[in-house]
Amino acid sequence: MIAVIDYGAGNLQSVVKAFHYIGCNVCVTADKEELQSADAAVLPGVGAFGDSMNCLKNSNLVNPVLDFIDSGKPFLGICLGLQLLFQGSEESPGVSGLGVLDGTIRKIPSGEGLKIPHIGWNSLEIKKETGLFEGLESSPYVYFVHSYYLKAEKPEIVSAVTNYGVPIDAAVQRGNLFATQFHPEKSGRTGLQMLENFARLIG
Repeated sequence: MIAVIDYGAGNLQSVVKAFHYIGCNVCVTADKEELQSADAAVLPGVGAFGDSMNCLKNSNLVNPVLDFIDSGKPFLGICLGLQLLFQGSEESPGVSGLGVLDGTIRKIPSGEGLKIPHIGWNSLEIKKETGLFEGLESSPYVYFVHSYYLKAEKPEIVSAVTNYGVPIDAAVQRGNLFATQFHPEKSGRTGLQMLENFARLIG
């Protein structure tokens, strides 16, 4: 069973629909006991960094999410769900993130005709051909919707990068923990293959 964490700030249905499409059992939950009993968990996210952290806190899910990550079971953060894993964001100064990983969330600089937010398809340069990216074609295109981006402190956790005016750390991997700035559930067959790879990690 894959738990999709419902904390009031995630685009849940597209994620659930994608996992159902590839034949996975999914539960949408805000219950910490149900979360801990799941075989894997997904933290989606849309909206502002500070608002989403407040939703996590108000749902009493901060510690359950941290405990799940510590459990060693597969965990996937999507879009804002990636950003929340870090210490904080320029979007919401003074608001602490989950602090699981080291890095900064920065505003995509405007200029050179780039539209902010970055909405649309962009290619990835894959750094780790394991985990989510096992068996993928080179330079796959995936779907982004974001105004802020990750600059990881430790390059070794970065599993894919892209460029949109600035270099963007588009995905990270550390042990059982995976996260993507892009939306695999909206990235066609390529994204579905990533979710299949994630599901296979359950064993």
